[in-house]
Amino acid sequence: MEIVTTVADGVLTIEFNRPERKNAITAVMYQTMADALVAAESDSSVRAILITGKPEIFTAGNDLEDFMKNSRPVEGVPAEARPVFQFMRALSGSTKPVVAAVSGAAVGIGTTLLMHCDLVYAADNAKFSMPFAQLGLCPEFASSLLLPQLAGYPRAAEKLLLGEAFLAQEAYEMGLVSKVLPLAELMPYAQKQAAKLVALPAASIRTTKALMKRTRTAAVDEAMAAENKLFGAMLLAPEAKEAFTAFFEKRKPDFSQFS
Repeated sequence: MEIVTTVADGVLTIEFNRPERKNAITAVMYQTMADALVAAESDSSVRAILITGKPEIFTAGNDLEDFMKNSRPVEGVPAEARPVFQFMRALSGSTKPVVAAVSGAAVGIGTTLLMHCDLVYAADNAKFSMPFAQLGLCPEFASSLLLPQLAGYPRAAEKLLLGEAFLAQEAYEMGLVSKVLPLAELMPYAQKQAAKLVALPAASIRTTKALMKRTRTAAVDEAMAAENKLFGAMLLAPEAKEAFTAFFEKRKPDFSQFS
């Protein structure tokens, strides 16, 4: 299974399990995660959610080959029907507390999904990046809204415009992660924190989370809708074609011909 989901002791664990492809995410994987999150909403035995990857890699982001096949806009098919959008909606709308444990690279949506989690813990080998502009695309998952709120506009602009990788300590300083830990301590600590959430009154946790997010819920929905519309259009544009072609040909893209 490329996504492993387990429920134990009140915690739904969602684990990226495709290390041979650096945990790159396919449409099927997005659907699996979306279904697990939706099911957790109505499952009273689930009181917290933990998202994790492998010690050496969280996720390389989208599997580009699968992404090109399954994520292009299709006439007559609403964007909301795509698995990636279902996952975004399910995670951003989760009423239950979500813990993330990140080690290794977290690329693209591997970083932006963290902005929708409640407790984010990073190993000291974690590396984050959002290379959307490098691929001729734009931010997604409301990161154009949430990252400036977390880190301030100048730092958010640096990360989203240049798309360059940054390390766990900088992510902590930006407010993207709650704590940085040695790799060997990451999972035990994240699991302990999830267990603390399970032991607390579920209604209190849900209400507190809802209150903290209430002023941004509509704005997040609006940002995701705007981003997805532009993302879909840019995916069909010449710049993205050049970026993806260069990636598959293992060469540096040349954007000089585009204005």
